[in-house]
Amino acid sequence: MGIISSIFRKNSVPKISTYEEFWTWFLHNEHTFFKIIRSGKNIDKAFFPRLSPMLDQLHNGILLMTAVDDKGNVELALSAAAEVKIIPYIEDIIDAAPSIPGWKFTSLKPAIDMDKTMLKMAGKIFSIDNMFFYENEDPNMRDNIDLVIIHSDFMESDRSNFEIGGSMFLENYLGELNMLTMIDSLEFIAKEDAKAVLIPIFKLMDYLIWREKEFVEKYGDLRYLEEDDRRNCLEWKLENGKPLFAIVNSSVLEWDGKASHPWVIEISIKYNGAEDNGLPDSRTAELLDQFQDQLVEQLQAPEGFLHISVETADGLSRICFACADFRKPVRVVDRTIREFKGQLEVEYEVYRDKYWQTFERYTPQVL
Repeated sequence: MGIISSIFRKNSVPKISTYEEFWTWFLHNEHTFFKIIRSGKNIDKAFFPRLSPMLDQLHNGILLMTAVDDKGNVELALSAAAEVKIIPYIEDIIDAAPSIPGWKFTSLKPAIDMDKTMLKMAGKIFSIDNMFFYENEDPNMRDNIDLVIIHSDFMESDRSNFEIGGSMFLENYLGELNMLTMIDSLEFIAKEDAKAVLIPIFKLMDYLIWREKEFVEKYGDLRYLEEDDRRNCLEWKLENGKPLFAIVNSSVLEWDGKASHPWVIEISIKYNGAEDNGLPDSRTAELLDQFQDQLVEQLQAPEGFLHISVETADGLSRICFACADFRKPVRVVDRTIREFKGQLEVEYEVYRDKYWQTFERYTPQVL
């Protein structure tokens, strides 16, 4: 039996539920995988399709990349594909990896030496020779890293390809984690539209490290003190006339240390509000309270997690936290969602918002 047919024989994907079980399975197959990758043949048919279903059992959405380094070692990197809430699980999987001779395991795409590499996409070349940057400085948001990226040949008519290619170049140059966590916003423009002195792109990493150091020195372990917490109950009407109720931590919205908690976790819970003007029935309201209480109990202010608001209207309840880091909240939210599976329909987002623009809708009512 050939190698590919043996790998894809019927029912060849075993069931796993832990990182240890995954790596035990991987160890059992690593010799075959090693030979496939080193040969450079049938990787798309005999490696990725075998590994991906196993990782999917641990967490959906993980992408795979592999290569052979100059010393003949096989490198395997797991990518979050720009989805921040996958990162903690990728890091956990790699942290649990055993030491296997000839293998190198990496959480997220590592930085590549772009001094010696260029990216070609859609007939365009992206390199340190034709890309530049500068920062859009906003005096009201000095801690934001708002970058403007310039490609020498940028054309507005082909903006999409320049944005995609430029973003891919930056991810390769900076590494996936730095790309996702060190930059607040990106804008791509033509050289003639630049409004500041252009800086060669090869200086970007040093620039981001300097800005990150400044940020840490400014905020470090800054934490909000809850002693004087003031929470307001707000009510207003939506455009469709249905009521919206919100409970908002109004005192924390006055805090001048917002940027120290730059990650917003926004949890959305759908329910049937058809019989009570968009509001939940008593049983659903009780479940919503229980769900929120479990989150609040595990995400405390001294550890860097601030419960900002909960609002309910028109069949949707939304709970928001501002966080110093995203890893623990992601795990807590996912675990709580599993505990309420079959009872509540829950989704959530994780994104950077250093100046809490998400909560500006409350400002006129509470300040």
